[in-house]
Amino acid sequence: MKIRKKYDKEFKEMAISLLNTGKTAKDVAADLGIKPYLVSRWKREYIKHGSGSFSGNGRANLNEEQKQIAELKKELRETQIERDILKKAVGIFSKGDSKYMNS
Repeated sequence: MKIRKKYDKEFKEMAISLLNTGKTAKDVAADLGIKPYLVSRWKREYIKHGSGSFSGNGRANLNEEQKQIAELKKELRETQIERDILKKAVGIFSKGDSKYMNS
């Protein structure tokens, strides 16, 4: 099994700052001993998210509105699950009542 290396935020920001000195991604990667695609990916993320980049562990960089939407979607899913459970319970208890109503 191959162990995946992890790079902290400071390391990634240092790589981006080296790119800003005019070096290519390939040169920066060679200097730091990493693959060039990593430097390019970090640069794209930094351009897209700025100082909010590299939040770590695969967590998305969301603005306040996106966070609120994600929270509302989570609440909606939970509410739908509760509704489905209650529907099933009503169905089960309704069947049980009909047995005793006809006797």
